[in-house]
Amino acid sequence: MKMIVGLGNPGKEYDYTRHNTGFLVIDSFVSNFKFEKKFNAMVSVKTINGEKVLFVKPQTFMNNSGEAVGKIASYYHISSFDIMVVHDDMDIELGHFKIKDHGRSGGHNGIKSIIDSLGTDNFVRLKVGIGHSLDDTISYVLGRFSKPEFEKLSSNFKTYEEIVNSFFSNDSSYLMNRFNGL
Repeated sequence: MKMIVGLGNPGKEYDYTRHNTGFLVIDSFVSNFKFEKKFNAMVSVKTINGEKVLFVKPQTFMNNSGEAVGKIASYYHISSFDIMVVHDDMDIELGHFKIKDHGRSGGHNGIKSIIDSLGTDNFVRLKVGIGHSLDDTISYVLGRFSKPEFEKLSSNFKTYEEIVNSFFSNDSSYLMNRFNGL
């Protein structure tokens, strides 16, 4: 069983904000999936290539994302190696991304919460660049994408879908070798 987690904040006021990039990426290719509320998250269960896959959007707000991820991983006995977290990254330029399979949170509180909850940093991350501002970080990540920025983000949605689909049958080394640097 695999779990694909998109990070973001619940509520209309956070729609299309930079910090909701994980939700936006997940929504871009699961728009016809039905989600139901479980474990403080919106969860959709699908069978893809013969494997059960959980698509998860925590509803605990970003800084507590680990609550939902930890509960779901424990309930379904999902190994951390079978979890991919899709999230925004200010250290990566908008329109770019990086796949990573372990490491510290890099200051991302949602990732920190997941590491704390799982008790390990060994899970795959699809880090989606949102760029950064030299001004107020909080205002920047909670700010909405402009139309040109969203177009730049969404131009990679098909690639992100390909990465997620590759995760179902490949390990993190394959993903990093195949996709990092595109």
